[in-house]
This record gives sequence, C-alpha cells and structure tokens, in this order.
Amino acid sequence: MAEPRVLVLRAAGVNCNEETAYAFELAGASTTQIHVNRLVQNPKLLDDFGAVAIPGGFSYGDDIASGRVLGLELDQVLGEAMRKLLGRGGLVLGICNGFQVLTKSGLLPGPEKTGSGIRASLVENESHRYEDRWVHMAVNGKKSLFFGAETQIELPVAHGEGRFVVESDDDLARLEADDRIVLRYVTASGGPASYPANPNGAMAGIAGICDASGQVFGLMPHPERFLFPWQHPTWTRDRRREVGDGLAIFKHAVGNMRS
Repeated sequence: MAEPRVLVLRAAGVNCNEETAYAFELAGASTTQIHVNRLVQNPKLLDDFGAVAIPGGFSYGDDIASGRVLGLELDQVLGEAMRKLLGRGGLVLGICNGFQVLTKSGLLPGPEKTGSGIRASLVENESHRYEDRWVHMAVNGKKSLFFGAETQIELPVAHGEGRFVVESDDDLARLEADDRIVLRYVTASGGPASYPANPNGAMAGIAGICDASGQVFGLMPHPERFLFPWQHPTWTRDRRREVGDGLAIFKHAVGNMRS
C-alpha cells in the first residue's frame, strides 16, 4: 500500500504549518507543504494527495475577516479540485484559522443533501479578547473520520475569533441531528461549559464540526500542539497519558486515508 500523502497548505500569515506537517508525519503519513499560489497555478497537484490540511495562523493577515481571503480562493479558484479530492474519498482538516477558512469557503458545514444549506461562521470571542488556554471537549465521533472511540479530550486554544454561530435554531438542530457537531467545550468533569471553559462563547459550546460525509473536519483548538504528554502544563503531576490527546486526530485521519 502506498504511504498516505498529505498536502499542508501554506499562505501568507499561516504559521502552524511546520507543526501540522510534523503531526501527520508522526502519525505515519508523508507531507508536502505547498503555497496556495502554486496550487492556484496548478490545481492538479491535489491529485497526488489523500488529504489537505489547512493550518492555523493569520492567513493574509485576517485583514478582511479571519480566513476569508483564503476561503474565497478555495471556493472560487480551487473549488472543483477540492470537490474532486472529496469525491475520491480524500480528507480535509482545518485547524483554528484553517477552520475559519473552511467555513468561509463553504466546505463547512458543507453542502446539504436536501433543502437549503446551513450558514455558519466563526466570529469574535464574546470576551472581545484573544483567548489562550487549555480546554476540555466532549467528542461525538459517530460521523467524523478524524475520531474513533474517544469521548473527551483536552487541547489548547489560541484565537480571537473562535465563536461558532449559525443563523437559526433550525440550523443548529440539523447539525445536531446529523452528528456533525464533533467537539463541544465542556468542564473537566464533562458538564456544560461557560466561560472560561467555553473560551469564546460558541453556540451550544461547539468547538469543531464535520461535513455530512465526515471527510471534512474543522476545529478551533490546536491538536498539533499536544502530541506528547510533556506538552501539557500538568504533565509532571499527572503521568496518566502516554501520548498527547491531539495525536489521535492525526492517526485516525491517516488510517482513513485512501492514498
């Protein structure tokens, strides 16, 4: 079987590409970092990869809105190539700014099988401040190809516009009914979270969602920053973990890649 290959997308302002590439390599994939300009010039480059990762950072300086410019490029210039990737079973991961990019491009929440689409966005934190902290999340991995049997994980967040919102209660109910709400902020004991356990005030505590196929996944926390136990602030007191919680996300992705 060919080694799974992941394209890690670069653009001006993206600054977590090295860590994201390393995480996929640690999980068993080979990675290539490609600037979006090269991909725009030759969208067929995507044909060589089984997954695309859009890392965190501040793509194009977030000058218009977080992730909007890169999201427009994915939608209007690379839309056909991305749909082709998904059509052959490829995966797409967006982390933090990458999650913002996926919502701006329309890849998340993604097309609906019937009826009108769900409109979602990631907007300014309720605190009106940049939030940088560790958070607990409940996992619903029924649909997402980036999870298995995990029920709760802990990861760090670092963002100023991470509050997930949708236009209506009906949209929220549709995401819930379709198992597309993959991660929710919770307390350490697993209960409903308010600030600061919910660091941005996201609707229904949503920290990450997938599309209807489970192939596209976006989350605000940074799994690439918790691959090893010693990256956790309490690792000297709590030696229960053999690996960081974030590594499982990359391992599941690599295990579910077709090439």
